[in-house]
Amino acid sequence: MPDSLFDKAVEFIKRAEGWHRGQMPYIGYGHCLLPGETLTENLSKAQADSLLRSDLRKCCDAFREFENDALLLGVLSYNVGIFRLKGHGRIPKSRLIRKLEKGERDIYEEYVSFRCYKGKVIPSIERRRKAEFALFYIP
Repeated sequence: MPDSLFDKAVEFIKRAEGWHRGQMPYIGYGHCLLPGETLTENLSKAQADSLLRSDLRKCCDAFREFENDALLLGVLSYNVGIFRLKGHGRIPKSRLIRKLEKGERDIYEEYVSFRCYKGKVIPSIERRRKAEFALFYIP
């Protein structure tokens, strides 16, 4: 994945997530504090940027078998979680991942379907998914 595209994804997430201050367990640009992490909400912008890049790189690495779609899936999983896509235990694989594993490339509907919160479609999340798809989908 080209660094310029990765940088574009980082900037997109910064814009979409905004700055989390005082909204624990989220800090910086949407980093969720993990058990044992001693970070506080008093991060500098540079520290938060570094944390975002590290988190996004981990998300992209989790989907490296999908090659060109790794960044698209990484950006989505940064927001919804890796296991919501890949499945784990009782959580089944998403339709999006199952389609990609079959080699199908028509994934727009499945990608944009990750737009709900508590069972309701949230227009701002839907706009974000459409923008992510337009920016990071490689046909």
